[in-house]
Amino acid sequence: MAQESPKNSAAEIPVTSNGQLEDSHEHSFNRDLKRSLPVGLGLSETKITSHGFDSTKEGVVEAGPFPGSSASPKSSVISPSSAAASRLAGQGCDLIIPTGGRAQQKSGPVVLADEVKNPAMEKLELVRKWSLNTYKCTRQIISEKLGRGSRTVDLELEAQIDILRDNKKKYENILRLAQTLSTQLFQMVHTQRQLGDAFADLSLKSLELHEEFGYNADTQKLLAKNGETLLGAINFFIASVNTLVNKTIEDTLLTVKQYESARIEYDAYRTDLEELNLGPRDANTLPKIEQSQQVFQVHKEKYDKMRNDVSIKLKFLEENKVKVLHNQLVLFHNAIAAYFAGNQKQLEQTLKQFHIKLKTPGADAPSWLEEQ
Repeated sequence: MAQESPKNSAAEIPVTSNGQLEDSHEHSFNRDLKRSLPVGLGLSETKITSHGFDSTKEGVVEAGPFPGSSASPKSSVISPSSAAASRLAGQGCDLIIPTGGRAQQKSGPVVLADEVKNPAMEKLELVRKWSLNTYKCTRQIISEKLGRGSRTVDLELEAQIDILRDNKKKYENILRLAQTLSTQLFQMVHTQRQLGDAFADLSLKSLELHEEFGYNADTQKLLAKNGETLLGAINFFIASVNTLVNKTIEDTLLTVKQYESARIEYDAYRTDLEELNLGPRDANTLPKIEQSQQVFQVHKEKYDKMRNDVSIKLKFLEENKVKVLHNQLVLFHNAIAAYFAGNQKQLEQTLKQFHIKLKTPGADAPSWLEEQ
């Protein structure tokens, strides 16, 4: 059965000055409405509401299900007239137009919500970017080791980094030797203290050798006291060098590692950009080249920033290292010389010069009586 064209699916609805429909056109409007409604839906199930200009739901057609039909009725779309469209646009009617182009009727205000981001998709995207970056950097490292890839080198900065690493190894060796000396000196001082206590005990029990045992007891106690003073100076030297090696220099080397990682990323993306520039230029490759250029620029800025940070830290480290080691080497020399020269006053003066406070004798190790 032929179906008429729905070009007159919505008719002009003349409205009088008081907002009422004209009776002369009611019959024509109902006939056009029947043609526009789907099969199975009659005017008996359709409610047409038309109010004045102050109505918020003017021109809304509400359709219920057709009795006796198991299937859901298809939604109908009624195009309003120009007059009704202008009033609906002014009053904000409840029409939502999805991306498919079909108009759906919905009660309530119009809410425009952004697309909800999926956390799983965001994590997947981060993993994809990390994997791609890791692959590029690994390929760059392998190509450099095989001698196939080019490498960006700052000769002056690389020389300073090599000197720093070499000096760190030498300072670590000095630190180990100083710790060994401190341990051995502590054992010697502890032995001298025990020997002095033993001589003092024998001087009280041996009347015929009272003076001889007493002289040796005093000598060993004096040596133990001077040894504790020297031990305080050496421990202060060890603590300062340890801070320099394991904190200050290590912090600078951590920045150097970050600089080297930034350099590898910079060279990896630079190589990709050079390969794309050597290839053909067409509609497919130009967007890739532009995107690669943007990513390369980001890593270039990161590389320049890290190189500047390393240069500044190396400069400050050199100044701090010279100042710290100068004071510590003077302390170490004066303390050792005064100790082996037997100059107790000079040894004590050296500790006062560097503001070193000695611990209570025997605080680090139990006394001879406590061990018994």
